[in-house]
Amino acid sequence: MSGPADPAVPDLRLAGLAVAAWLTALAGLHLTATTMLLVAGAAAGLATVTALHLTGVLGRPGRSMRRYGWISVGILLGVLCGGTATAARLGVRDAEAIRSLVDERARVTVELTVRDDPRPVRRVPGRPVTLLVAAELVTMTGPDDRRVRAAARLVLLVPEDGWRGLLPGQRVTAEGRLAEPRGGDLTAAVVMVTGPPQRAHGPPPWLQRAAGVLRAGLQRACEPLPDEPGGLLPGLVVGDTSRLLPTVEEDFRATGMTHLNAVSGSNVAIVVGAVLLLARWSRAGPVLATGLCAVALIGFVILVRPSPSVVRAATMGAIGLAALAAGRPRAALPALAAAVTVLVVVDPELAGDAGFALSVLATGGLLLLAPRWRDGLRRRGVPGGLAEALAVPAAAQLACGPVVAGLSGTVSLVAVPANLLVVPAIAPATVLGVVAAIVSPVWPAGAQFAAGLAGWPAWWMVVVARYGARLPGGNLPWLGGLAGGLLLAVLTVALLVALRRPVLRRLVAVSTVAVVVGTLPVRLVPGGWPPPGWVVVACEVGQGDALVLPVAPGQAVVVDAGPDPRAVDGCLRRLGVREVALLVVSHFHVDHTAGVSGVFRNRRVHAVRTPAWPEPASGRELVRAAVGGVGTQQATTGWTWRAGAVELTVIGPPYPMRGTRSDPNNNSVVLRAVVSGVSILLVGDAETEVQRALLERPPPGGLRADVLKVAHHGSAYQEPAFLDAVDPRVALVPVGAGNDYGHPSPVVLTRLGRGGARVMRTDTDGDVAVVGRGGMAVVARGPDAREQS
Repeated sequence: MSGPADPAVPDLRLAGLAVAAWLTALAGLHLTATTMLLVAGAAAGLATVTALHLTGVLGRPGRSMRRYGWISVGILLGVLCGGTATAARLGVRDAEAIRSLVDERARVTVELTVRDDPRPVRRVPGRPVTLLVAAELVTMTGPDDRRVRAAARLVLLVPEDGWRGLLPGQRVTAEGRLAEPRGGDLTAAVVMVTGPPQRAHGPPPWLQRAAGVLRAGLQRACEPLPDEPGGLLPGLVVGDTSRLLPTVEEDFRATGMTHLNAVSGSNVAIVVGAVLLLARWSRAGPVLATGLCAVALIGFVILVRPSPSVVRAATMGAIGLAALAAGRPRAALPALAAAVTVLVVVDPELAGDAGFALSVLATGGLLLLAPRWRDGLRRRGVPGGLAEALAVPAAAQLACGPVVAGLSGTVSLVAVPANLLVVPAIAPATVLGVVAAIVSPVWPAGAQFAAGLAGWPAWWMVVVARYGARLPGGNLPWLGGLAGGLLLAVLTVALLVALRRPVLRRLVAVSTVAVVVGTLPVRLVPGGWPPPGWVVVACEVGQGDALVLPVAPGQAVVVDAGPDPRAVDGCLRRLGVREVALLVVSHFHVDHTAGVSGVFRNRRVHAVRTPAWPEPASGRELVRAAVGGVGTQQATTGWTWRAGAVELTVIGPPYPMRGTRSDPNNNSVVLRAVVSGVSILLVGDAETEVQRALLERPPPGGLRADVLKVAHHGSAYQEPAFLDAVDPRVALVPVGAGNDYGHPSPVVLTRLGRGGARVMRTDTDGDVAVVGRGGMAVVARGPDAREQS
């Protein structure tokens, strides 16, 4: 049996200590200080008794005690450390002086120190941006001049004005109203602030000012680049996503590449690794190489700003490289365990932070799995460089998979291939971007040259993300939350064990394919256009709606006409629609009405139904001008229509909606259609107000539908309970590429996917048809359908 010194055996002697400290701190964030002190006291007592047994003071230990005793002591010491540290922070969080002010929802004046960069938490088109500021309290003054001085953590919800440019470490004073924190962390209170800071107490620390100069220089160097790589590069290098286009951000999210837009351990590993390679190339010894790596690490932390998340990433990313530079690769895992323990004891809130978990798991995967996989590929004849490139992202993705699945409620099938494809581009883009930032204050032309070179690998990442996001079936729905993460973790461990045996490897491969195919809630099928048995098509008409339901060969119902007559006409021609039995206009906004003349182009339209709400007048006049002698009638709630395979019922709004955020949107005609047995819910732009009204007054038969046309182009104005009540198998999102409204909302798309829906978007999928023949299926024509017609 190999001993601990065997280089083939990972050194896990400190793993129990780290895991116990981590899990204890995580549990403590949801408990009280008193409970955690009791847990820590019990662990201390048990550790003492166990140690006395092992040393023979309380008798000769048995064989099992000798084998596992010190492991148990390590675990108990981890519980002691995690419990004690968390109890101390909980005592500050739950202090009575602050808790009483929170319970009163008191208006207070706070002097505080900013802990991290302000970041937007709410991007709603047409409304001011709300920023979230993490801060540490210095003093709080409440009603009756009640004054509290404590190092408690606060979260501020603030307007953009006056807060956007604040740097970590800066002290300011602000006034706002207290609110209850969400729980599960060390936040003592939320402060709702409506104005800019009242005053600042001196400039930010010099480190933060230096970082600001370099980051601004990188942004200037990236200005000549095209928008997509130019916005991505600062995010890739220093985590600055202020210029990142929403479409690129969404593509990166869909392909599991969002970790590239934030500073993580991989950024640190690339920068320090480049220095390490140069040191070894120049034949520097281990001590000198380690010193150079340390200097590079400190400089990189200054560049990206020494916030808590950056310090965490630097710690994780430097562990393996420091061990290798010191000539002791087996020391990497104990160093990782020690770092986890120290970080959790210093800041117990990290135990509940998803970024911390991803950093630790990715580093652990690189240390435990990647070397074995790399060596296995080499033994099978794969070249060394390619083996490394394949093993590293696959190991990191597998290790992080359970956390990602628990957070998103999906399992990505394209994440590993996409990350493999961009591996060759990450290091040159990062290193060249760092060079551009460093030389920008003294040599702007050189900085632009370096950024121009870095723009090519950044462009490649954008291309991979764009086409990866368009692949249908790229993300499978999964059980969300803690249960989903634990389930995938168990399956991952079982998979790793099974892969050790050839017979089980084959069985796992077959089972994986069967599970992937079997868990698809909706099939994706190829074929011509239109596909046989189609029941609804969402036309790609830009930023607007146009839905088509087949009545008979060459005849259809059209719901809305989009913003462009040529686009809707082209969609109907591709479908072979020569006659429109019924045209329904959900509401009079131009993105639903400006294309009406295209529906009438070379077609006979039998009837037109419009909403009862007459505004806006411009859209109403567009419809009247286009329909001419056909005339219009109102589609009131309860009205029904049948022809061929189509049955329509107007189910909303249940009553006129007045004084809402958008009365035209909320008075949209809400249609329930049944086509060849497939139920379809078409909700126009109906937002949260009418969705809640439909929940309060549900139509006969309820709201459940096989297909949902997601309201208002997938905007954030969706009622979660409404989406749950519809529970669609397919969610159609008509939306325009590159729109500046923030449509569709990633939160809405994630919720739909988590609920098991196949989400299809016209901006990335083009015309989308739902097929009802032989079970539910979808066919996407592609985003260039209009050009191909």
